[in-house]
Amino acid sequence: MEPAVERKVPEQEEQLQPSHARAEDAPPAAVEEEDEAEAEESERRSRELKAGLHPLRRKLVLWYTRRTPGTRSQSYEDNIKKIVDFSTVESFWVCYCHLARPSSLPSPTDLHLFKEGVRPLWEDPANRNGGKWIIRFKKAVSGRFWEDLVLVLVGDQLDYSDDVCGIVLSCRFNEDILSVWNRNASDHQAVMTLRDSIKRHLKLPHTYLMEYKPHDASLRDNSSYRNTWLRG
Repeated sequence: MEPAVERKVPEQEEQLQPSHARAEDAPPAAVEEEDEAEAEESERRSRELKAGLHPLRRKLVLWYTRRTPGTRSQSYEDNIKKIVDFSTVESFWVCYCHLARPSSLPSPTDLHLFKEGVRPLWEDPANRNGGKWIIRFKKAVSGRFWEDLVLVLVGDQLDYSDDVCGIVLSCRFNEDILSVWNRNASDHQAVMTLRDSIKRHLKLPHTYLMEYKPHDASLRDNSSYRNTWLRG
């Protein structure tokens, strides 16, 4: 049986009402920009197919953040470093085979795997109206779930995949946290369907709790994982 969804305050319910805005309601400039981006992606996939490769639906970028505890010498944005990008199955496996596993990463460290053109920042235009689903894991098991989540994103398998911006692995001292970022925190149906899709693809045991937090709430309290709004 699905866990009950907890709503904490009336403001949350208003925030997560179904959104009726769709691409056709977007400003003409935004629609034109999306069309151009899709055309570029289509051309890229055609080139890679002709080269005998297996193109991904979206080009992805891997980012890395390592913060030294007790220091504030750099802003969060300045501390994010791009590692590599890839757009084919072949280039993904070349990158992934050389990527450090969660168990070997120091704390606190973040790995971000995002669609090209989307920075792993709350303020990015693709993220600022969205939020993220959060799952906390013991360090002994986080590596398996992270790998499964990476493969799900690379394979474009999540429901409402166009609404997904990227995924994050946050290695902390006592736990590891996985999060899936989406574009629209106001679309209740998309948010809850994404939750169910994550559970299904990760084969997540019922004992694990998923939490949701809009990015504008993170901006207000300057926290990624505290004061979450939905649980289920």
